[in-house]
Amino acid sequence: MTTTIQSPVALVRNGNVARIILNRPEAANAIDIATANALLDTVLRVEEDDTVRCVVLTGAGKLFCGGGDVASFASAGGELPTLLKQLTGPLHAAINRMLRMPKPLVVAVNGTSAGAGLGLSLIGDIVIAVQSAKFVPAYGAIGLTADGGLTWLLPRLIGMRRAQEMMMTNRSVSAEEAVRWGLITRAVEAEVFEQDIQETAERLAASPVRAIGRLRSLLLSSHTNAVETQMELEAATMAQCGRDVEAQEGIAAMLQKRKADFSLL
Repeated sequence: MTTTIQSPVALVRNGNVARIILNRPEAANAIDIATANALLDTVLRVEEDDTVRCVVLTGAGKLFCGGGDVASFASAGGELPTLLKQLTGPLHAAINRMLRMPKPLVVAVNGTSAGAGLGLSLIGDIVIAVQSAKFVPAYGAIGLTADGGLTWLLPRLIGMRRAQEMMMTNRSVSAEEAVRWGLITRAVEAEVFEQDIQETAERLAASPVRAIGRLRSLLLSSHTNAVETQMELEAATMAQCGRDVEAQEGIAAMLQKRKADFSLL
């Protein structure tokens, strides 16, 4: 295992799994401009690293992410609008790259997520939270609207009515409720949280990652495409996969009644 500290974001490599860690535990992993820039830089690095086959996003300490750094908002005074644009620019770019990168993303919600942290906690292909985690919009408490793609994510994940209530009343959602709503994949006890994250990441890293990358793109485009357009994309993407060594290995393995090995392709 290798660790690169890119304060306030840490990057930890364990084989072909890269773990991106929001690394300001003393400040609830709140996102200031330095954190947003560091996150974008780290995401670009793992996206371009062909040896990384799965990415895990998590937080250091007891919280996943408390949202934007309110202390920096207060000190900005009349420059707050400029600061907010300087903050959301790299943050949104990082979220966009994590949504679109051609490799699977697991989000390990190690504690409560709020504000922009809520958006970050929901972007994974698989989202695993500790049972004690809570999901809180938080923006209304400080008179701001949402960022981090939250107004796009929430209606698609839990429906417009629940999204309206959650965001407009600043409703806190427990991990158990988040599972029932389809907000996250599953909630687990703290004792098995790390084991679950590691096993899930390793299973994804051993899967046909190129095909998963194309599947991620298909799922993202399904929100805006007509069914005919989407099926055309499905057919074209499947043919593209058919030219890839992953499909050749998978088909051969099935016929030979053995487990496919995609890790070295």
